[in-house]
Amino acid sequence: MAARKREEGESHREFAVDLFNLAWTLMETRRRTREEDLRMIHAAHASRYHWEQVGSPKNLAIGEWQVSRVYAILRRAEPALFHAKACLGTCRRHGVRDFPLAYAYEALARASAVAGDRRGRGRYLRLAERAGRGIREPEDRALLLEDLRTIP
Repeated sequence: MAARKREEGESHREFAVDLFNLAWTLMETRRRTREEDLRMIHAAHASRYHWEQVGSPKNLAIGEWQVSRVYAILRRAEPALFHAKACLGTCRRHGVRDFPLAYAYEALARASAVAGDRRGRGRYLRLAERAGRGIREPEDRALLLEDLRTIP
Protein backbone atom coordinates (compact mmCIF):
# COMPACT_ATOMS: atom_id res chain seq x y z
CA MET A 1 0.00 0.00 0.00
CA ALA A 2 2.80 2.43 0.88
CA ALA A 3 4.53 1.77 -2.44
CA ARG A 4 1.30 2.49 -4.30
CA LYS A 5 0.83 5.79 -2.42
CA ARG A 6 4.43 6.73 -3.22
CA GLU A 7 3.88 5.94 -6.91
CA GLU A 8 0.69 8.03 -6.92
CA GLY A 9 2.59 10.92 -5.35
CA GLU A 10 5.37 10.62 -7.90
CA SER A 11 2.79 10.60 -10.70
CA HIS A 12 1.07 13.71 -9.32
CA ARG A 13 4.41 15.50 -9.04
CA GLU A 14 5.40 14.53 -12.59
CA PHE A 15 2.02 15.64 -13.97
CA ALA A 16 2.22 18.93 -12.04
CA VAL A 17 5.65 19.76 -13.43
CA ASP A 18 4.89 18.66 -16.99
CA LEU A 19 1.61 20.57 -17.11
CA PHE A 20 3.20 23.68 -15.58
CA ASN A 21 5.87 23.55 -18.30
CA LEU A 22 3.25 23.04 -21.03
CA ALA A 23 1.28 26.05 -19.78
CA TRP A 24 4.52 28.06 -19.64
CA THR A 25 5.42 27.12 -23.22
CA LEU A 26 1.96 28.15 -24.39
CA MET A 27 2.19 31.40 -22.39
CA GLU A 28 5.34 32.26 -24.34
CA THR A 29 3.83 31.35 -27.72
CA ARG A 30 3.26 34.55 -29.69
CA ARG A 31 0.42 33.46 -31.95
CA ARG A 32 -1.71 30.93 -30.13
CA THR A 33 -4.83 29.48 -31.64
CA ARG A 34 -8.10 29.40 -29.71
CA GLU A 35 -7.45 25.71 -29.06
CA GLU A 36 -3.99 26.53 -27.67
CA ASP A 37 -5.52 29.20 -25.41
CA LEU A 38 -7.88 26.55 -24.03
CA ARG A 39 -5.05 24.05 -23.66
CA MET A 40 -3.06 26.70 -21.76
CA ILE A 41 -5.97 27.29 -19.35
CA HIS A 42 -6.52 23.58 -18.80
CA ALA A 43 -2.82 22.86 -18.34
CA ALA A 44 -2.41 25.58 -15.71
CA HIS A 45 -5.48 24.41 -13.79
CA ALA A 46 -4.46 20.76 -14.03
CA SER A 47 -0.93 21.53 -12.82
CA ARG A 48 -2.37 23.38 -9.82
CA TYR A 49 -4.66 20.41 -9.09
CA HIS A 50 -1.78 17.94 -9.09
CA TRP A 51 0.29 20.21 -6.81
CA GLU A 52 -2.64 20.21 -4.42
CA GLN A 53 -2.23 16.44 -4.12
CA VAL A 54 1.49 16.44 -3.31
CA GLY A 55 2.89 19.98 -3.15
CA SER A 56 3.86 22.41 -0.47
CA PRO A 57 2.12 25.75 0.11
CA LYS A 58 4.87 27.29 -2.02
CA ASN A 59 3.92 24.98 -4.92
CA LEU A 60 0.24 25.87 -4.47
CA ALA A 61 0.99 29.61 -4.47
CA ILE A 62 3.07 29.29 -7.63
CA GLY A 63 0.29 27.25 -9.23
CA GLU A 64 -2.29 29.93 -8.42
CA TRP A 65 0.10 32.56 -9.77
CA GLN A 66 0.39 30.69 -13.07
CA VAL A 67 -3.37 30.32 -13.43
CA SER A 68 -3.76 34.05 -12.76
CA ARG A 69 -1.07 34.89 -15.31
CA VAL A 70 -2.73 32.72 -17.95
CA TYR A 71 -6.00 34.60 -17.50
CA ALA A 72 -4.20 37.96 -17.50
CA ILE A 73 -2.52 37.04 -20.80
CA LEU A 74 -5.97 36.24 -22.17
CA ARG A 75 -7.28 39.60 -20.83
CA ARG A 76 -9.81 37.86 -18.55
CA ALA A 77 -9.77 40.09 -15.48
CA GLU A 78 -12.21 38.30 -13.16
CA PRO A 79 -10.49 34.89 -13.09
CA ALA A 80 -7.05 36.58 -13.11
CA LEU A 81 -8.00 38.51 -9.97
CA PHE A 82 -9.61 35.46 -8.37
CA HIS A 83 -6.47 33.34 -8.72
CA ALA A 84 -4.13 36.21 -7.80
CA LYS A 85 -6.08 36.60 -4.55
CA ALA A 86 -5.89 32.83 -4.00
CA CYS A 87 -2.12 33.04 -4.48
CA LEU A 88 -1.80 35.81 -1.90
CA GLY A 89 -4.16 33.98 0.46
CA THR A 90 -2.02 30.86 0.28
CA CYS A 91 1.11 32.89 1.02
CA ARG A 92 -0.51 34.59 4.00
CA ARG A 93 -2.09 31.44 5.48
CA HIS A 94 1.12 29.46 5.30
CA GLY A 95 3.73 32.16 5.86
CA VAL A 96 5.16 31.81 2.35
CA ARG A 97 7.58 34.66 1.67
CA ASP A 98 10.37 35.37 -0.80
CA PHE A 99 9.53 35.22 -4.52
CA PRO A 100 6.09 33.55 -4.19
CA LEU A 101 4.86 36.46 -2.07
CA ALA A 102 6.37 39.05 -4.41
CA TYR A 103 4.77 37.25 -7.36
CA ALA A 104 1.40 37.18 -5.57
CA TYR A 105 1.52 40.97 -5.58
CA GLU A 106 2.77 40.95 -9.18
CA ALA A 107 -0.27 38.84 -10.14
CA LEU A 108 -2.60 41.25 -8.35
CA ALA A 109 -1.00 44.24 -10.07
CA ARG A 110 -1.24 42.57 -13.49
CA ALA A 111 -4.83 41.42 -12.95
CA SER A 112 -5.79 44.89 -11.71
CA ALA A 113 -4.25 46.39 -14.84
CA VAL A 114 -6.26 43.99 -17.01
CA ALA A 115 -9.39 45.03 -15.07
CA GLY A 116 -8.63 48.71 -15.71
CA ASP A 117 -8.11 49.36 -11.99
CA ARG A 118 -5.21 51.85 -12.01
CA ARG A 119 -5.32 52.37 -8.25
CA GLY A 120 -5.12 48.62 -7.57
CA ARG A 121 -2.37 48.24 -10.16
CA GLY A 122 -0.30 50.94 -8.46
CA ARG A 123 -0.91 49.64 -4.95
CA TYR A 124 0.02 46.06 -5.78
CA LEU A 125 2.97 47.12 -7.90
CA ARG A 126 4.42 48.97 -4.90
CA LEU A 127 3.80 45.93 -2.67
CA ALA A 128 5.47 43.66 -5.26
CA GLU A 129 8.50 45.95 -5.41
CA ARG A 130 8.73 46.03 -1.61
CA ALA A 131 8.37 42.24 -1.31
CA GLY A 132 10.85 41.86 -4.17
CA ARG A 133 13.57 43.59 -2.17
CA GLY A 134 13.35 40.64 0.24
CA ILE A 135 13.97 37.96 -2.40
CA ARG A 136 17.17 36.14 -1.46
CA GLU A 137 18.29 34.93 -4.88
CA PRO A 138 19.58 37.77 -7.10
CA GLU A 139 18.35 35.98 -10.27
CA ASP A 140 14.82 35.65 -8.86
CA ARG A 141 14.85 39.31 -7.79
CA ALA A 142 15.97 40.39 -11.28
CA LEU A 143 13.28 38.23 -12.90
CA LEU A 144 10.59 39.85 -10.74
CA LEU A 145 11.77 43.35 -11.64
CA GLU A 146 11.76 42.40 -15.31
CA ASP A 147 8.22 41.00 -15.03
CA LEU A 148 7.00 44.09 -13.19
CA ARG A 149 8.13 46.24 -16.14
CA THR A 150 5.79 44.26 -18.43
CA ILE A 151 2.63 45.14 -16.50
CA PRO A 152 0.53 47.39 -18.73
